[in-house]
Amino acid sequence: MSAACASRRSWAGIFAVAALLLVGGCARAPDVGVAHGAILVRGGGPDPDSLDPQKARGFEAQGILRDVCEGLTTLDAHAGVAPGVAESWGVSADGLTYTFALRPEARWSNGERVVAADFVAALQRLVDPATGSGYAQYVDVIANASDIVHSAKSPETLGVAAPDPRTVVVKLATPAPFLPALLSHPSTCPVHRPTLLAHPDGFARPGVMVSDGAFVLSEWVQGAYVLLRRNHHYWNDAATRVEGVRYLLIADENAELARYRGGELQVTFVVPRGQFDWIRAHLAGELHVAPQLTTYYYGFNLRRAPFKDRPELRRALSLVIDREKLAQLVLRVGEVPAYGWVPPGVDDYTSQSFDYRQLPLAARIGEAQRLYRESGYSRDKPLAFELRYNAGEVHTKVAIAVASMWKEALGAEVRLTQVEFKSLLQDIDRGDVEMFRSSWVGDYNDAYTFAQYLKSDFGVNLPHYSNPGYDALLRRAALQQAPIARRALLEEAERV
Repeated sequence: MSAACASRRSWAGIFAVAALLLVGGCARAPDVGVAHGAILVRGGGPDPDSLDPQKARGFEAQGILRDVCEGLTTLDAHAGVAPGVAESWGVSADGLTYTFALRPEARWSNGERVVAADFVAALQRLVDPATGSGYAQYVDVIANASDIVHSAKSPETLGVAAPDPRTVVVKLATPAPFLPALLSHPSTCPVHRPTLLAHPDGFARPGVMVSDGAFVLSEWVQGAYVLLRRNHHYWNDAATRVEGVRYLLIADENAELARYRGGELQVTFVVPRGQFDWIRAHLAGELHVAPQLTTYYYGFNLRRAPFKDRPELRRALSLVIDREKLAQLVLRVGEVPAYGWVPPGVDDYTSQSFDYRQLPLAARIGEAQRLYRESGYSRDKPLAFELRYNAGEVHTKVAIAVASMWKEALGAEVRLTQVEFKSLLQDIDRGDVEMFRSSWVGDYNDAYTFAQYLKSDFGVNLPHYSNPGYDALLRRAALQQAPIARRALLEEAERV
């Protein structure tokens, strides 16, 4: 890799802090303390931004939606692709046409049959600009999807069809061997068309929502809980062991753990970093830690001062972050320091690194100080900006640590502002941020799910990073059928 190529990437709209996060959680083994037929109570984090499959963006919403919705495919206990509503599928010799056969026993929660047209309607709705989905570009491998998102074609031209009630045909713009994994995402779940027509602006509500998953939305009390009830019409209802799931909406990780220890929760997926060692020592039989393909990052608002058109300044801030110290002393659950965008562990891919990864920290700080001065700042005239992040103990600790590094190395003055997750998304959408915290969790095990995030027109490209050269490389990768050549193009894109 040339230094010139690598250095451009480090000046982009984001800089990663940690990758391949190790996600911890506690459950009362072996059966999480829940009797057959009882209600499973688990932590749900903050309020989801929406429970509309095509509109929800937050990680909290995705977890709930996987309980109430099922797509053509789903994920098994090991995160592998498994049949969902589609009992089988096949692909054409050229890799451009997938044909999915639906289960005849698939039913909506009101007992009506799930048919192929329900999936066609959902995918058309996903890419329709009128929906405003952050995941509209998620399915850009489907024929005409990109043109529809940009209003060049109508949603009806999307490359999906229902030749009969039990068959969904998906035509691709380019070969995409990861399509079955992509279609396990909640944004591709079917919609109950009569309910959508009757409630176009709010069908994802208790008493209204009709879904096809193992559970149905029963109650949603903002800031308190979401209650799901068993869907006895679900095709695999015989395998469902509980009568419902109650998600307690708790924004504070310490509060959630306290309620778990107090017996209110059977399962929690949060492990406060400051308590990880204690949990490992005292609750070892209940602690489960597994890797997750995630990149935790800080994003610049590239549309306003002080970071608009200031690549040298952005690079200076990235250079002084001691990622090893953050991983070892702040995060402390085995996270990998991130010197690139795509985390390690992605199949058939080698994560690319910033050009300065091998430089000693002192040399990086020296370079950062030079760039900082050239950008017009000094200790007498410091850069001042706000870092906004969502509530959570780990986010606060990382923000304090990083702000201290900037202060010590450069003299930068950073205002730390904590808000609720939903508010943070709204602030980012309005452009009312200077720098923000976020993360990206891979939706499937392929480098494209990370590369796609930084496309100019990707709906949840929060920093609004835009680079025609980067976009062109992704288009070439999408057209490339040879795995080695495709991988090389994606790796080149990460170096841009």
